[in-house]
Parts: sequence; C-alpha cells; structure tokens
Amino acid sequence: MEGRIIKAIAGFYYVHNEAGIYECRARGIFRNKGIKPLVGDIVKIEVLDDENKKGNLVEIVGRKSFLIRPAVANPDQVLIVFAGAKPEPNLNLLDKFLTMMEIKKIPVAIAISKSDLVSEEKLVELKKIYSKYYKVFEISIKEEKGVDELKEYLLGKFTVLAGPSGVGKSTLTNYLAPDANMETGEISRKIERGKQTTRHVELFYIGEDGYICDTPGFGSLELFDADKRELKDYFPEFAEYTENCKFNGCIHLGERDCGVKKALENGEISESRYRNYQLIYEELASKREY
Repeated sequence: MEGRIIKAIAGFYYVHNEAGIYECRARGIFRNKGIKPLVGDIVKIEVLDDENKKGNLVEIVGRKSFLIRPAVANPDQVLIVFAGAKPEPNLNLLDKFLTMMEIKKIPVAIAISKSDLVSEEKLVELKKIYSKYYKVFEISIKEEKGVDELKEYLLGKFTVLAGPSGVGKSTLTNYLAPDANMETGEISRKIERGKQTTRHVELFYIGEDGYICDTPGFGSLELFDADKRELKDYFPEFAEYTENCKFNGCIHLGERDCGVKKALENGEISESRYRNYQLIYEELASKREY
C-alpha cells in the first residue's frame, strides 16, 4: 500500500492515503542505509493492523525534490505568503526567498495576504513588480477575498507555505483545511512582527490530491549555497536584456554598456528588485570562500 507521509513525531510516521491515516514505524533498513524518511515522501507501507491503522514503512518510492528548511520532500510548488500590511512587506526578504526557489528550480507563487488592509494603489504597485514572472494572488481571509481562486491553484499539488511570522500562513491553513486547527498569533504592536506559532512540519489534505504544509516563520534568510556570479541568472527579468550587455558574463553592477542597467534607467526593471539584487550580491561577496 502506498501513501504520503504527512507528519513525523517521535519516531512515528503518519501516512495518508485514500483508506485513511496509518501510524507507522520505519524498518531498520532505513537506519542501516542512513536514510531518513521525510514529511512529503511517497512511501510503501506494510499494514500490521488495518482496523487500528498501524503499519511499517518499507520503502521510499522516490524523491524528485526536497527542502532543508523546512525538511520536506517532493513539494510541487511553494507559495510565499507576505502581508501587504501589519507587518509591512520586507521585499528584500521576499526577493531572497524567490532566489532560493529559483536556485532549487521549484515553481513559486506569491500570496499578498491581508489585502483588505492595503490600498488598491499599493496592491497594483506590488503586483507590477512581480506578476510578470510569478503568479500573484491578493487574499483576505477576513473578507474571503481571493481564497477560492487560490485553492483552485493549490488543488492536485503539494504546496509548501512559506513566509515571515505574522503574515497569516496558519490562518490560511485553517481556512483551506478546517481540521488543521493551527494556532494563530497576534502581531506585536511595537515592532509589527508576528509570533511564531508553527513548531513542526505537517501536511494537511485540502481535497483532490491537494496538500498544503505550513512552515515555521522566518525573519531572515541566508543563501548559503549560492554563487555570487550566478546570482544574475536567478532574477528572471534580467534575461531579456542581457543580450544588450557589451561584455560576456556581465553581472550588471559596475560594467559599462550594460543592458540590464539601461532597462533599469528606462523603468523596465523594478528599482526595488535591482536594489535587492545588489544587496544580495554584496552579502554573498562578503562571505568567506573556502
């Protein structure tokens, strides 16, 4: 029997399929081979007690991809949730996360949450920056705005929800999967930063082979495995202008006759995206090379 691991706690793996959820232990073969099953893995199980849904993991069917933070296997896509307000969107953090997904070649979309708190002008501005290269949703759980369209996008796929604390990932999870009963946190009035409420990784079934995974919020990201000279390749808007660069291998910073910088001057590339490209490049360049 096959299923997907939706939760792993204290050596037990909870495997979901059309028959229900089975509580399983991993056979010693996994430990002997140094393999650790991950949430999201498609696995074969040996049923020991069908009535009480007990079994053993016997095989991992295969991993097409995985993330380290959070430790999940086989995500089809990532949905980055950022609040339009309360807390104010940190576009540098958003651009770092987009870069991470570009590096890992995992499809990514953006959900602007709490859209009821944001002016139409600001929403248009945010969508203008990102919507040409990424799917962007405007959602408000309070007003039930945009969430049905978003759910349609999520059905049939395993989606990892990611983003800073306090942007409404757990609230969104509760809306899409009412049985999740995720704890939600308040926003600190002093620093407008959310409390982290998600403490372990768990998948929730939303119907039609769709799963979502809420993840612990983050306040910063480091691109440990990124090469600074390849960073330009992870900003998709640069690609159409690089043919206008005078030098091969142009990194679009200090070079003369740079097509990307000309596009920036002409308003064809977002100033905030280019500024964050510079900041991320400088961060990577400052790391010690071994």
